[in-house]
Amino acid sequence: MTDNSSSVNLNTVDEALKIAIIYHSNYGHTRKVAHAIEEGAQAYAQDKVEVRALDIDEMDWEFADAAQMMVFGSAVYMGSITAEFKTFMDSTSKRWFHRKWHGKWAAGFANSGGLSGDKLAALQQICLFSMQHGMNWAGFPVMPTGHSETDINRLSSFLGLMTQSTDASPEITPGEGDINTAKLFGEHLAQTLLNQPPKLHHHKD
Repeated sequence: MTDNSSSVNLNTVDEALKIAIIYHSNYGHTRKVAHAIEEGAQAYAQDKVEVRALDIDEMDWEFADAAQMMVFGSAVYMGSITAEFKTFMDSTSKRWFHRKWHGKWAAGFANSGGLSGDKLAALQQICLFSMQHGMNWAGFPVMPTGHSETDINRLSSFLGLMTQSTDASPEITPGEGDINTAKLFGEHLAQTLLNQPPKLHHHKD
């Protein structure tokens, strides 16, 4: 997860609309959510937006820097983002200093084993990180349809996406409702980007 491109010149990249979904997942559950967001965003945007889910251990920094929207996601451990995701955050300090991501859209998602799991604290960490970078936060305005495992936004989260997984394999959990919610989150984010693409000021080092 070494950042080898902190001096990238954003004037050299393609200006086509892009969404980078950047996540850390130890056991595959958060990865499943990230790819559901990717699927929902791509289905809505079709060929108007390029969407990629990026594991922090296999980061495509060039794509991330070119993206007009960045969606950050982490599993939740001990009421916080993972240590690995915090390391990723800290690795962006040069980008923070040079305001590389200033003006971009940002959003967040968190997955935990508990129904609460203090996911709100993790989303707040991600939101604060995005504000440090001067980004614009996109929440999740979809109303809950109920609180069963098949319902949409069953955890009633509006700051970002919350999902819950059990100790079963990622093929089984998170369940149908949470995955469909993640797809709707992706659709909302793609719609937001298409309706309000940011006007970015590219910086030369």
